[in-house]
Amino acid sequence: MDGHAFTLCGAALVARPSGALWWPAQGLLAVADLHLGKSRRLARRGGTLLPPYETAETLGRLDAEVAALAPARVICLGDSFDDAAAEQELDEPDRLHLLRLTAGRDWLWVSGNHDPAPVSLPGSSRAEWRQDGLVFRHIATGAAGEISGHHHPKWSATGRMRPCFLLTAQGAILPAFGAYTGGLRADDPALSAFCGPGTLAVLTGRVALPMPLLPQRRPRWP
Repeated sequence: MDGHAFTLCGAALVARPSGALWWPAQGLLAVADLHLGKSRRLARRGGTLLPPYETAETLGRLDAEVAALAPARVICLGDSFDDAAAEQELDEPDRLHLLRLTAGRDWLWVSGNHDPAPVSLPGSSRAEWRQDGLVFRHIATGAAGEISGHHHPKWSATGRMRPCFLLTAQGAILPAFGAYTGGLRADDPALSAFCGPGTLAVLTGRVALPMPLLPQRRPRWP
């Protein structure tokens, strides 16, 4: 199995090296925080100028997961676009790429804090999605069986921070799937409320690397 297998509320799930979550029994693929159009949003608001390639890169990574797994249902767990205008600013090749990805499968857009539901793309819009004891939403509440995103967790095995899943007794917080997204340390107070004893950080990359979430020494600056 390509990824880290775990069980949540009786559901056998897989944390993929890409940062996507796979539910084989349901043919369901979930990704969080694509933040499509981030470079355009920053440029529009006079912020840092970034090369405008993150949308194509993110969609390429998502396409690879869809090709490998052939999911019947894809759930995007909010902040799929970096703001409400980003959907309308998609380059035509990126829009066509999204149309190809959504074709022939049930595609669910969960609303995030950055974006309302897309208005011109296929799929259905939801505040959240419930299926067989699991609930898929953007921001974690601590409820049992919860699959969420929003926090962009990251953790380190060797000193280099990598996006990670946080697997707790109650739920799973997914890493950001988008190419230009930052991250929040998994031991940040905003996440510690969800991370009790036994929490695993599953680092993404070439392989999915599970490791206990233990306190790490932060650098002390003079």
